[in-house]
Amino acid sequence: MTASGAVLHFASQKEARRFDALAARQEAGQIRDLRLQVDFTLQEAFTDTEGKRVRAIRYKADFTYWERDAAEENKAAAAGWPCDSWRYVVEDVKSKATRTAKYAMKKKMLKDRFGYDITEV
Repeated sequence: MTASGAVLHFASQKEARRFDALAARQEAGQIRDLRLQVDFTLQEAFTDTEGKRVRAIRYKADFTYWERDAAEENKAAAAGWPCDSWRYVVEDVKSKATRTAKYAMKKKMLKDRFGYDITEV
């Protein structure tokens, strides 16, 4: 249940536990802007040369959030510069069964189109 009282449903207990851990990190100020089930369009829909409509290819991340970029903050501190650096994280809760060829293809497409690596937990 969220702070607003909404009941959340997850695909697995592992994903629910991960949400709890991320929500605690957000409360502690370690991450911000935690979002669930974020859609990325990897390839737009189009009409092929025969006039057939081809559906878009989409990837739905379990979680996205911003976390402090410790490496960048350490570099700045060593140089004596102020720094408030955050990095965008795309995260997916994975098991052996969900590491499919289709997922691997979408992971590569996400990296190619948006430059994001998927953090797997």
